[in-house]
Amino acid sequence: MGLRTRQQFLDGLRDAREVYYRGQRVQVVPDHPELGVAARHAAIDFDLAEDPKFRDLAVHRDEGDEHSAYYRIPRNTKDLQARSKLIEAATTLGATLVILIKEIGTDALFALQRVLAREKDTQGLERVNAFYKNCRERDLALAVAQTDVKGDRSKRPSDQADPDLYVRVTEKRSDGIVVRGAKVHTSCTPYVDEVIVLPSRAMAPGDEPWSVAFAVPVATPGLRLYASDFLHGTDDPFTRPISTTHKMIETLTVFDDVFVPWERVFFQGTPRAATATALTFVEFHRFTAVSYKLPLLDALVGAAIAVARANGIDRASHVRDKLTWLGGYAETVRGLIELAALRHEVEGDVAYPHVFTTNLAKWTFARDFHKAIETVQDLAGGLLATGPSGYDWDSLEVRPMLEKYLPGAWPADRRLAVLNLIGELTTRLYGGYQAILAVHAEGSLEAEKLAMFRSYDPTKAYSVAMRLAGLEK
Repeated sequence: MGLRTRQQFLDGLRDAREVYYRGQRVQVVPDHPELGVAARHAAIDFDLAEDPKFRDLAVHRDEGDEHSAYYRIPRNTKDLQARSKLIEAATTLGATLVILIKEIGTDALFALQRVLAREKDTQGLERVNAFYKNCRERDLALAVAQTDVKGDRSKRPSDQADPDLYVRVTEKRSDGIVVRGAKVHTSCTPYVDEVIVLPSRAMAPGDEPWSVAFAVPVATPGLRLYASDFLHGTDDPFTRPISTTHKMIETLTVFDDVFVPWERVFFQGTPRAATATALTFVEFHRFTAVSYKLPLLDALVGAAIAVARANGIDRASHVRDKLTWLGGYAETVRGLIELAALRHEVEGDVAYPHVFTTNLAKWTFARDFHKAIETVQDLAGGLLATGPSGYDWDSLEVRPMLEKYLPGAWPADRRLAVLNLIGELTTRLYGGYQAILAVHAEGSLEAEKLAMFRSYDPTKAYSVAMRLAGLEK
């Protein structure tokens, strides 16, 4: 089939998928007033391949075959750097909101290829490779359902009062398996072609039914998507210059006795593979996460500079100090993710970013993000909360008052445009959305620190200290 167009992608969503939004069944996703906005945002990934400015970055050529560069299996530093730049470019076109319909799915496929090669699971690896090839050749959009609803988090899957709080196998048949349970925080699910399901935690003996990985089309009977409405109704482009045209939808993803053919089951009943997959997936996905955060950081730094100039405070020493910190924060995160690619490692002929450095980049971003928001808000001022709406600006009676009383060093229209961008990024629903993502998406701060602790090799540093202390020759 080869590369698809935007329209072919959107037309592919017109099927029998079962999606609910605000308590109502969604009949056709691309036509829905909210989900349609999100689907059109996601279509940016298909626009990239047709745009001459991005085609070399977005399209990979392999022995005469052309396919989306997201499906390019990384083999070295250059491949990882190109992947990061592609994700950054797509998110820039998405006005700081990641696209995520090919990024996350290929993260999962690369992780499964590594794990099943490590486990010497020939049959599982053959199934993953066949699924990967089908997705690449058909240019499919993918979601990943990993985070189980979990129930009582002090208990393992096998100890829960309700066994469906982690996705599990309820029946094995000659032609496949039947699964039941639910995943949460599943990004983009209503407007992709396939959902890849991965374990979300380490498993132990007794957790075999929950130790499963597979993929199903979104329109599979028994698969139900309950969509979050967090960004609902953001329809004022004056005060919301991003979220009126760029949305992402997450779902509670319910598997109600869903049948999965064996060729789509990558492993089942193996706690060790489940544990390895849960950990290996985030090694790729946190690299993706930091790559897509870079345009957001650039926007915050640029908006801070602009509002300082608009307010006429850019020459004050304390303002320059704040701007210097913001720039240093953004460039530290960028430098760390570039270093993670440079220090890559290879397993099963798949290059993956350096684990410690990737988690250090993600931890640095998440740890300081709320300070960055506070800094930009401090420079902007109280009009972030008390400024006029688009209805006011469009009013022939009100607008002259706004133009007279709300200028700074810049005219009111330019100053308000910058303030509204900052309000969108830091104060309104979209800003709150990004603030939550910074804390929880792709793993918590504690998860990132734990990954750093696990992956750090202290041998060299310890040896140096012992030698200097005269305790080791």
